[in-house]
Amino acid sequence: MRDRQDVVVGKEPNLLRLSALNRYMMRLGSIAPKTMHQEDSQNQDYDRLFAQIQELVLCHSPSGWEMEVDEALLEQFKALGVEVWQDRASNVIAKIAGRDGERAIAITAHKDEIGMLVKSIDDDGCLQVRRLGGSFPWVYGEGVVDILGDKETISGILSFGSRHVSHESPQKALQEDTPLLWEDAWVETKCSLSELAASGVRPGTKLTIGKHRKQPFRLKDYIASYTLDNKASIAILFALAERVKNPPVDIYLVASAKEEVGAIGALYFTQNQKLESLIALEICPLAEEYPIESGAAPVLLSQDNYGVYDELLNREIRTAADKADIPLQLAVIDGFGSDASIAMKFGHVSRGACLSFPTQNTHGYEIAHLGAIANCIEILATYCMTV
Repeated sequence: MRDRQDVVVGKEPNLLRLSALNRYMMRLGSIAPKTMHQEDSQNQDYDRLFAQIQELVLCHSPSGWEMEVDEALLEQFKALGVEVWQDRASNVIAKIAGRDGERAIAITAHKDEIGMLVKSIDDDGCLQVRRLGGSFPWVYGEGVVDILGDKETISGILSFGSRHVSHESPQKALQEDTPLLWEDAWVETKCSLSELAASGVRPGTKLTIGKHRKQPFRLKDYIASYTLDNKASIAILFALAERVKNPPVDIYLVASAKEEVGAIGALYFTQNQKLESLIALEICPLAEEYPIESGAAPVLLSQDNYGVYDELLNREIRTAADKADIPLQLAVIDGFGSDASIAMKFGHVSRGACLSFPTQNTHGYEIAHLGAIANCIEILATYCMTV
């Protein structure tokens, strides 16, 4: 997901099926509550989804250094019995053959995550780092980061300096009214220049938050974790590869590369593959000023910073949601971009859409309802069989 700013949201009429009205209607006896069997089945689905996302989150994939997650993607798609390959742009592509091989659609979920990269190395082995994608130092806080050297991965400490200082030190201003920027941060390695060189650490080396700090956390029916932005969307692709069989048209499930730095992978794929439409999977930001509701209802975007999405394609997705009896929220977002909107802007596809799940703390320690992620699966599985 690219950085976001303002959001204006409308809701589908069927959003009234959300929890508050359901409880009211249950009291009237109009809607039967879930049976114990249904609740057990849902819990099992959520447990499985959580475990899948957890496994993916622990695979590092900062933009341009995505080899660790690539291996997991190729292995899982092969295990699901679908045709899979990796193209020259590093996209991992799974194909579900359709009955009409002359027609094709694609669903993308980017596999790269935001992070840091080395700008320069000080004589004492400290790394001067800058943002990779839409990352901010205050989101990560001081702590362990993994430095992904060419020869090996080593650990460092993202540092901002001591707090017990006077105005003679630049850190004092950070305690008052000065924002913390990447220029104010550095990574301590306690390594010599020769040791760093032996590990393959150099300008351009990627860094990400330490793997042990990435461990997802379960909050009832919610998952909290770094990198839900991309790893939860990849889990949706896996579910579709497992469920969608013999669709009307060819379906390409694309784990796209380098989305956070310009949708590079999606642009390469859409330039070389003829498609009727492209649907991007994404997160949708939650904030008090934005009237998107947290919970199990996914969000379908009508517009973002790169332009409007295709109205007819959105209508088809809304119809699929209705058929699957799943509530859907609608949103217009500025300061945000997806594989689909960027591919449309560059003329690579004529029809694009973005289906997302409401998320707190976007591009930070994100929180999303497992039901919203699961409902994206249901909507797209229905759409793929009716396109």
